[in-house]
Amino acid sequence: MIDGLIAARKVANITQVELGQRIGQRQTFVSKVELGERRLDAAEFVKVSRAIGADPFDIMRKAELD
Repeated sequence: MIDGLIAARKVANITQVELGQRIGQRQTFVSKVELGERRLDAAEFVKVSRAIGADPFDIMRKAELD
C-alpha cells in the first residue's frame, strides 16, 4: 500500500515536504514512511491518502490485486 501512496503522491505532483505540511508532519516523517522505516496506522493512512487527493480504499484495492 505504501507503493500506492508514493505513486499517488507523485501523480499529484506533491513533494514530501508539501505532504508533510498538509498532514502536520515533517518531511522526514514522510520519508521514513515511504522507505518502510515507519508504519502508518489506519487513521494515518487515510489522512495521508486524502492529503494527496487519493481514495484510500482504491489504494487498498490495488494493493490487494498486486
